[in-house]
Amino acid sequence: MARAPGPGGDKVVPLRPARPCPICGKPSSRPAYPFCSRRCADIDLGRWFSGAYAIPAAEEDPSGDDGPGEQER
Repeated sequence: MARAPGPGGDKVVPLRPARPCPICGKPSSRPAYPFCSRRCADIDLGRWFSGAYAIPAAEEDPSGDDGPGEQER
């Protein structure tokens, strides 16, 4: 948090904008950010463990073949 000078004293200004919880849409809370509660954080973690979320990856060719058209030197 940054402090902005002002005539009425220091005012705390958040460094990042408030965002809704990605699970339920309620406003996020500071202790569970970016979630609204520990419950929503646990739901998200469970989805990662179950394989509901996946990061796509390009698989390499295990044979080591460069493909058609490539000539050996």
